[in-house]
Amino acid sequence: MLIATTTECFKHLSFDEAVQRISDLEYTSIEIAIKQDSQHLTPEKVVGDLDAAVFQCHNPNRLHVVAYSFQSSASGDDFFRQFDAVCRLARLTRVVSITVDSGELGMPFNEEVERLRKLVGIASEQGVQVGMRSQIGCLSEDPATVAVLCDNVEGLGLTLDPSHYVHGPHGGRDIDELMKYVCHVQLRDSSREEMQVPVGQGEIDYGRLMTQLTLIGYSRVLSVHIMDLPSIDHVGELRKMRLLLESML
Repeated sequence: MLIATTTECFKHLSFDEAVQRISDLEYTSIEIAIKQDSQHLTPEKVVGDLDAAVFQCHNPNRLHVVAYSFQSSASGDDFFRQFDAVCRLARLTRVVSITVDSGELGMPFNEEVERLRKLVGIASEQGVQVGMRSQIGCLSEDPATVAVLCDNVEGLGLTLDPSHYVHGPHGGRDIDELMKYVCHVQLRDSSREEMQVPVGQGEIDYGRLMTQLTLIGYSRVLSVHIMDLPSIDHVGELRKMRLLLESML
């Protein structure tokens, strides 16, 4: 498995500054977040100048780009056009994993199935795997719904963020049934009360998680996703998580 961290951890910095911080923390791989209003890379920029996006994402500061995360507020054809451009970016930079959001709670199930099928179809043309993000407030907050969506959308995987199954309305639910769908992993430590707590003070059982991933033959990316909060030593937590994961591999 590869240990990475996402540029989202340093969203308040420029892309070059974020990459430098990640490199300074001795990570060798990164996940690049492509989202609306980002200081790093936006869906509009990828659509507007794909060559420039490829140049920006090609081995930045000698780091290995191993995944992309896509978020957009666009709708209709514009949304799918942006997603298609990001999939082309992934192919050109030899990245096989793109994470997307699932529909918000209340979205009709059949409509979400069709949307996800279209995303998977676009991605498969570029040789890219789509991972639906675990996320409170979306259909993917419920492990049972995740399983049904993945079963109904051939080729759809899960970007597993176990924090959303510890903190939130489905906190404490067994997620063993989800492991077979996992195609990407995002990590922090969490408790029932807080989405993010200092590493080692939450309820994420990293040892058990690593065992589960090993049993399904998972060999992809563990992407550290620790946000900069006033209550934590951000740099220290990112370093601590890297060292913890390295000790388990």
